[in-house]
Amino acid sequence: MRAVLIAAKQLAIAKTRLAPALPSTGERKGLAEAMFRDVLTAALTAKSPHRVTVVTSDQVLARLARSVGAIVIHEGYPRGLNAAVRLATIQLVELGMTCVCTLLSDIPLVTGADIDAAFAALPNAPRAVTLVPSRDFSGTNIIVRRPPDVIATQFGRFSLVRHLVDCRERSIPCQILQLDGPALDLDVPADLDEFERRHSRTYTRAHLARLSLPQS
Repeated sequence: MRAVLIAAKQLAIAKTRLAPALPSTGERKGLAEAMFRDVLTAALTAKSPHRVTVVTSDQVLARLARSVGAIVIHEGYPRGLNAAVRLATIQLVELGMTCVCTLLSDIPLVTGADIDAAFAALPNAPRAVTLVPSRDFSGTNIIVRRPPDVIATQFGRFSLVRHLVDCRERSIPCQILQLDGPALDLDVPADLDEFERRHSRTYTRAHLARLSLPQS
């Protein structure tokens, strides 16, 4: 059984590094919610997973996820991404999931086809990992694990290298898959500029347009 797991921070504490471009907390909360909607939409349109799940402590995001039939794993309080994913992974294993694709909630250009491609790229082995790197090739924006707890996630700075080292030390086959859309996570103002150049039809772009940010 395959599952998608979306890890989402509380809206109130999301995207603080975008403050120079989006000084209002409300603007950043709106952006984080819009990005979550885009990632959730992609997960729901993917053909490979049997379940779509979300781990969060945010009530707004939890209600949104439940409204479209996703399973919500409530982390109780903001634990940090890796602790939240660890909590959710334990529960997904208990639910019988044998393979989990974990996505961050700030990659609004991801599509269902990207998620399917990440599952398909998994090496043909009982224990295997697929990594989809960030645009600068330092972070990990998507990770597929079989079994779901084959390695721990290490999201954060230089996570791609940390995941690769973990796989190598444990002799776990690992595939790096470059995907243009999921590679762009919106963390700093320069990412917004790059995102606008893509001219996507997303909740995120609609939100930014309402804020009247400069268009590229």
